[in-house]
Amino acid sequence: MPNDAALNPAILNATGNIKEKVIAREKRYGAANYDPLPVVLSRGLGAELIDINGKRYIDMMSAYSAVSHGHCHPRLVAKLTEQAQRLSICSRAFYSDKLGALLERVCELSHMDCALPMNTGVEAVETAIKAARKWAYTVKKVPADQAEIIVCKGNFHGRTTTVVGLSSKPQYKRGFGPFTSGFKTIPYGDLEALSKAITPHTAAFLVEPIQGERGIIVPPTGYLKAVAELCQKNNVLLILDEIQTGLGRTGRFLACEHEQVKPDGLILGKALGGGLLPVSLFLSKREVMDVFQPGDHGSTFGGNPLAAAVALEALEVLFDENLIQRSEELGDYLHKELLKIKTPFIKEIRGKGLFIGLEFVEGVKGREICLKLLEEGLLSYETHDTVIRLAPPLVITKGQLDKALDILRKVLLTH
Repeated sequence: MPNDAALNPAILNATGNIKEKVIAREKRYGAANYDPLPVVLSRGLGAELIDINGKRYIDMMSAYSAVSHGHCHPRLVAKLTEQAQRLSICSRAFYSDKLGALLERVCELSHMDCALPMNTGVEAVETAIKAARKWAYTVKKVPADQAEIIVCKGNFHGRTTTVVGLSSKPQYKRGFGPFTSGFKTIPYGDLEALSKAITPHTAAFLVEPIQGERGIIVPPTGYLKAVAELCQKNNVLLILDEIQTGLGRTGRFLACEHEQVKPDGLILGKALGGGLLPVSLFLSKREVMDVFQPGDHGSTFGGNPLAAAVALEALEVLFDENLIQRSEELGDYLHKELLKIKTPFIKEIRGKGLFIGLEFVEGVKGREICLKLLEEGLLSYETHDTVIRLAPPLVITKGQLDKALDILRKVLLTH
């Protein structure tokens, strides 16, 4: 068993085994709920990450879209430092001078009436579920405890016990039941299935505009717009989970803007924290949010001044630096260049903006590809075995993207 003396950085550098020993310590004291690639990162700047030996990598993961602004963005680090020296947390038992400005700005940008701040994305999903159910009982007059929420096969909305119960991936559910009732699952991208699933007891349809964890699955053109019309016709709330797809990732501020859809509820997270700390929001129209009364819901850290200040700055950076437009332009360029790579191992390339999934034919393991990319200086990660995601920070330069493409070509054409 490793000891603290043996893991002292000075000793590690001297022995030359720093990477192996750092990994060993994390494995010794950490739960085995992740299977990281064998790299130990210590620094990051923009679209680059640097390991403990000084090797540089192009980040094509962005921490699942949490680092859309790039690593250690100077404006965001400065705002974090400034606010941390003034006031970090005071709880929602009191007002702060930072939260209101964030809520106002994000409501303006999303065309929503109001927002409820939380921390992680799944907390915001849980908030949306609570809001939809209480709305169903108090506004739609669904009989007590009979409200239903429709979700899609292949979804990923988080890891709480309620939310993994919505998953169709056996591993996410195995050993964690019993699960919360009141949910229906339908195929993704299937309007007819949604129509058949709706009943007078249906409170909401919770859906991702693009399914990220499933492998960057894009629904048929026009699907989301038709869904919105169907939900409105049946007095069903349309709640969009834009935790990964929102804030410029797909080349629009929100992915639903590709079809000019305005949902009844919206879930944001990840990039909202500027890659520095967890910040999430559930946003909705007033009719939905007004179901909450003091004591119904809360979070000690949700909406804290530090998070609010950083999130507001993160929103402004998106527009001041034209990151949304960059995502659209560089995403189109990346997609077109990937299509030029002629190899029988690639099954499909799909996505919008800088949110692209590269799927391989059966028998080609995404993990193996990611390990080869790692050796060449590119960081990505597999999902559903045969897909790797290509979703770099929106600040990535064209030169860095070209370097990433060179690495992809080298690995894919020699696999």
